[in-house]
Amino acid sequence: MNVLIYGDTQSSPALRHELPLAIGDAFLYLEAGDRRAALTNVLEAGRIAAVAPDIELLLGTALGSDALIDEGRARVEIERELCLRAAAKLGIREATVPPEFPLALADHLRGAGVVLTPSEDVFSERRRRKTELELAGIRRAANAALAAMGEAARLLREAMIHGNELRIGGETLTAERLRGRIREVCARAGASAPADTIVQPFGPVLPGGHDPGSGPLPPHVPIVIDLWPQDERSGCWADMTRTFVRGEVSDAIAELHALVLEAHRRACDATTPGIRGVDLYGLACDVIEAAGYPTARTKRPGEALEEGFYFALGHGVGLEVHEPPYLGRIGSEALVAGDVLAIEPGVMAPGLGGSRVEDLLIVTAAGSENLTALCSYDLAP
Repeated sequence: MNVLIYGDTQSSPALRHELPLAIGDAFLYLEAGDRRAALTNVLEAGRIAAVAPDIELLLGTALGSDALIDEGRARVEIERELCLRAAAKLGIREATVPPEFPLALADHLRGAGVVLTPSEDVFSERRRRKTELELAGIRRAANAALAAMGEAARLLREAMIHGNELRIGGETLTAERLRGRIREVCARAGASAPADTIVQPFGPVLPGGHDPGSGPLPPHVPIVIDLWPQDERSGCWADMTRTFVRGEVSDAIAELHALVLEAHRRACDATTPGIRGVDLYGLACDVIEAAGYPTARTKRPGEALEEGFYFALGHGVGLEVHEPPYLGRIGSEALVAGDVLAIEPGVMAPGLGGSRVEDLLIVTAAGSENLTALCSYDLAP
């Protein structure tokens, strides 16, 4: 199979998977059977050769860029023509491309007779089987997440209860302050956490969806912390969530949290090559539905469910924080060794509160490895 990918490795996961190097300028990657090549320049040639010595380097100067410049061609025209010449050099007359392949470049190649076929599945399947470099990056990101979650738990544990808010060092502990500390710890570990890292109370009035949270943090109420740092060296992500209560834990919240943990345990224990994402989702739904809560599979067609277990069980994690395989009603793909999964069941009960727990698992030949299980699941921080 022939393959063409065009982009930069910081915004194209498909390209970063083939070339594990941060390159900010767009370039063309080519495969013709077992032959791999990159259309690049002298600024990047040495860096590419160092990390991927098997990739043939095609320089624009060798493909006639100087003559194109002398003709007065615009920069984008020159780039598209060099891509066409690079494809011709490798004998590529038809190729599979990612769905996000640039339309203008596709038009130029097709105008010269090159047949391009976009495919989501081809590149998804490649990326699901993580490389050793990617797995190492995911482990570093997971370790950063563990350190940051531990720091968040410490701050909540040491916070004093003052009326309807938590205080630490005499100052109100806000979602912004705790989020800032989480991001500091992740950055120090070499994995940046985004500005919308979730630090959100899940009390009787539930927040909406992915609201990151703001303002003073309350006592006696579940606080969900969801963080997903990105390893700077590899570009790979981690993802984990815990729910904490600083103060008194009601019996109802304790029961709700235990229910979520049971759904989580069932799904994690069953994670192994061959099982489908929809089946893992079903195991979690079985537990939650038996307790009387709705799930996305029990709702009426067209209903926008906003309580119970109203979201999917999880998703793949790698060069994107949300990527295949999907663990929900559309999770028809069987898991394979090399998949990395975020498994995150939760239950939201209006008038009571909510709980959510998320771990990061590597699917192995023998089952799975949980990268974030070292962090306690207790509601008490």
